[in-house]
Amino acid sequence: MSWLQAMVLAVVQGLTEFLPISSSGHLSIVSKLFFGEDAGASFTAVTQIGTELAVVIYFIGDIVRLVAVWFRGLFSAQVRATQDYKLAWYVIVGSLPIGVLGFFFQDYIRSTLRSLWITAATLVIFGVLMGLAERYGKQLREQARLRLSDGVLMGFAQAMALIPGVSRSGGTITAGLALGLTRATAVRFSFLLAIPAVFAAGLSEVSHVFEPSPYGLQPSAAQMIVATVVAGVIGYAVIAWLLRFVQKHSVYLFVWYRIALGAAVFALLGFGVIQP
Repeated sequence: MSWLQAMVLAVVQGLTEFLPISSSGHLSIVSKLFFGEDAGASFTAVTQIGTELAVVIYFIGDIVRLVAVWFRGLFSAQVRATQDYKLAWYVIVGSLPIGVLGFFFQDYIRSTLRSLWITAATLVIFGVLMGLAERYGKQLREQARLRLSDGVLMGFAQAMALIPGVSRSGGTITAGLALGLTRATAVRFSFLLAIPAVFAAGLSEVSHVFEPSPYGLQPSAAQMIVATVVAGVIGYAVIAWLLRFVQKHSVYLFVWYRIALGAAVFALLGFGVIQP
């Protein structure tokens, strides 16, 4: 991997990680279109640590509060009755599906599932599902009305993002809207839900980044560190923008973008411009 490749992919990761358009799908498309080779699942997972650090910094107040309440709730029935204690458990339970499925299907994630045919199809299919959720979701429930079932179902939606093109935030936001959550609530919970899962995935992939592999470009340690920092800085700005955006606008912008991008990738594959 060259420094140009590392920086371009880091910028792409930072711009797309929190938008419901699939960062892993974009990394795969950009790296194959401009560099002729996949960025690799390990590079994707590790740079996500940078973007998740951005989430931690942005939501540090919420995170500290939830962790403190969770520990206090282990010994206090009164604390266990609070919404914050329940929310902490929703995040924990919702993080389990992606961890379990990621562990058992890691070989497929690194290889077979990174086909651009699959990425193009999931961009379109899950874009349509997001549009339907925006159109027909009631969007009445705020964060105070989150339930355990929301955490479980959004957790399984997040696990679908193991397939490039689905989008972790896209899957969870779609599920949240379908369950009747407001856009702002779905987005905020999506960010919180991602923290345990993405950190675990990134740390587990650190050792694989520098191993010789037929799947993906090979970064140096310095490139990996700088790319992770760059992705995190850009990701922080995207978080702030997205939270403001969804308060006043629908997600149709991302729906149409996903469908257009998926169609473009199908065309590029069909004409042999890029290889799957």
